Amino acid sequence: MKRLINTALVYLIAGAAAGVFFREFTKLSGFAEQTALGFMHPHLLALGFLVFLIATLFALASDFTGDRLFKPFYLVYNIGVIITAGMMLVRGVAQVTGTVLPLPDAALSGIAGIGHIMVGVGLVLLVIMFKRVVDRKAAVARA
Repeated sequence: MKRLINTALVYLIAGAAAGVFFREFTKLSGFAEQTALGFMHPHLLALGFLVFLIATLFALASDFTGDRLFKPFYLVYNIGVIITAGMMLVRGVAQVTGTVLPLPDAALSGIAGIGHIMVGVGLVLLVIMFKRVVDRKAAVARA
């Protein structure tokens, strides 16, 4: 459980830092258009902070961190969020500075897509674990 709340805290800090970075970097660069950097802040807060905060609250009711799916969920989900946010950072910085992307646009989109798929798989694993907890509690209530 401690791992869940600590992870939520890390994502809260990263999300806040991403928001500050977006605001200050675009302001200093004189960039007024929309950029991928603007999406890092809400992605890190929603996919990172909120998901792990909800998972922590769920674990308080019935600790699911011993479930065999917990480690795969934790690894796949975090790697997916990091890849997704990382590609937003790369694309956003290139947009603001006008630099040529280090990879073809399709390659960056593909990598970001892999991150999104990993996030989706991680969320499915999390919901399966939540469902197991609910099913166990329902079975105890019926008995």
